[in-house]
Amino acid sequence: MATKKRKAAKKAAKKPAKKMMKKTTVRRKAAKKTRAKRKPNPSFMKPMTPSDMLASVIGNKPMPRTEVTKRIWDYIKKNKLQDSIKRTMINADEKLRDLFGGKKQVSMFEMTKYINKHLK
Repeated sequence: MATKKRKAAKKAAKKPAKKMMKKTTVRRKAAKKTRAKRKPNPSFMKPMTPSDMLASVIGNKPMPRTEVTKRIWDYIKKNKLQDSIKRTMINADEKLRDLFGGKKQVSMFEMTKYINKHLK
């Protein structure tokens, strides 16, 4: 008889703990839903006019910096200019060599520095 009482006491003790865990997970889900989405920086969305050299690669319409970067990467992938061994390096062809200040190879992090010089 004593063992039945112990088992009943253990079950009673466990039930409230499970209910509390369920409530906290519901609260966490509700907290995630209320978070606001991150807004893009307005300076990245401002249309910029490319120079003549840059326009030969991406086109001459004014576009935001993010779109310029996307188009440059499209050009690099289309012409297979990304280095096969060290993927962070870009091998410049004739058009890109002019943009990159005459360098034959530029890292992807340097690339944006050189391209920003050609945006007005």
